[in-house]
Amino acid sequence: MFAVMKTGGKQYKVQSGDTLRVEKLAADAGETVQFNHVLMLGGDTTIVGAPLVDGAAVQAEVVDQVKGDKVITFVKRRRKHSSKRTRGHRQQLTLVRVTSILTEGANDTGVKAAVGTGSSTGMVADVAPATDAIASSDDLKVLSGVGPALEKKLLAAGVTSFAQIAAWTEEDIAAYNEKLSFKGRIEREGWVDQAKAQIAE
Repeated sequence: MFAVMKTGGKQYKVQSGDTLRVEKLAADAGETVQFNHVLMLGGDTTIVGAPLVDGAAVQAEVVDQVKGDKVITFVKRRRKHSSKRTRGHRQQLTLVRVTSILTEGANDTGVKAAVGTGSSTGMVADVAPATDAIASSDDLKVLSGVGPALEKKLLAAGVTSFAQIAAWTEEDIAAYNEKLSFKGRIEREGWVDQAKAQIAE
């Protein structure tokens, strides 16, 4: 049996025993986490979700927190004297080993849901579906420079609240700039400080 699951804005086809690297999770080595966004189950019969398969989940053991290969970016602006910059980045990742694929009863396991860093780490497996999460998210358009298009990008990347943005580190900011092609917008607009101000209100 295999499953197609979604985490960190990416989709993975997994089987029991597979080892894979995913976007950094808020979990320590040795912990068991559960991926609740299962899009399809395959095997003797194929079940396709709409968009998720009800009651299905993928459980995995966290092996280690690792970093991806170094990526070098070079930016040079035409017609601007001395306007060039070289920057290196290593994406933070989590190495996990798939232990089991649940076809039903995901909400009754009590295993901590696999969530990215900056999200609530106390969540358990009975998290709401993705559509409910988006409906109950903060209005990210309050942040300077965030319109409907950028808000959709952030929601698709799993960023749904001011608390997540307020907790971003410099490495998180660099990762989101790279992944979502923000090109330094987060620092220029001061999203972290704005998010902290929204929480304080």
